[in-house]
Amino acid sequence: MFTTLRRVLALAVTATLALGGAACSAKSDGGSGNGKKITIGYMAWDEAIAASHLWQHILEEKGYRVQLKNLEAGLVYGGLAGGDIDLFLDGWLPQTHASYLEKYGDKLEKIGVWYDDASLSIAVPKYVDGVDSLEDLAGKAGTFGGQLIGIEPGAGLTKATQEKVLPGYGLADAMKLKTSSTPAMLAALDAAIADQKPIVVTLWHPHWAYAKYELKDLADPKGTLGQAEQINTFGRQGFGKDFPEVTKMLAKFTMDNQQLGSLEDLMFNTHKGDEKKAVEEWLKANPDYLKALA
Repeated sequence: MFTTLRRVLALAVTATLALGGAACSAKSDGGSGNGKKITIGYMAWDEAIAASHLWQHILEEKGYRVQLKNLEAGLVYGGLAGGDIDLFLDGWLPQTHASYLEKYGDKLEKIGVWYDDASLSIAVPKYVDGVDSLEDLAGKAGTFGGQLIGIEPGAGLTKATQEKVLPGYGLADAMKLKTSSTPAMLAALDAAIADQKPIVVTLWHPHWAYAKYELKDLADPKGTLGQAEQINTFGRQGFGKDFPEVTKMLAKFTMDNQQLGSLEDLMFNTHKGDEKKAVEEWLKANPDYLKALA
């Protein structure tokens, strides 16, 4: 009986020490994830989807538990400010997301810039004649059924189109911005091009659609869509302190047009619906990429 009791006590002590050790290790970033959870928020812009899934893979390989949350931009920024989201990899500055930074900027940590030639656009297929500038749309509204096909209602591109482009070019009465989602816009674009029909959409650079289709950006002589922007990585307050290893890696994170374009092509065309496979194939084709983040 005493032998059995000693065994029970020994097992209890061993279990307690194991739990204590696990608790101590979970407090530190110390070179591996140790099962610590990181939540990445992203909006349904393709570079955000691509970058978020890329980093989910990178961090899971290092032992972190990564959850992705697909939300509109305003909800992502609100989640970061409230501490419910840890990371966001698609912060457009200085223009597109300026209002969110004004509201939440003091509650965020700016980690780095990973792409520095982003821009908003409104585009048509190249076969659409007589429409080369936003100034041409007012007289050609009927060609497009009076509709400009947009993306998510809360997107910065939607806000710029509604508040600057439409009134700036006298389109408020002639054309209606139809908002829904990025996938719905791309589906409409694909269908129109397949039938060689006219369509005008809100779009942006970088985007794989420019490689897949022959498109032309409409000139914006009044500058309503702004100039080239930077895509930033943001963390919640305290993220750098809680995850120093991850923060150091993210600060080194950059992608050029070829890298991002090839990743998006794999993700949205070759392996559509299987983001994990797309990332794995891309990393296999770019074996030195991860070394630059170490």
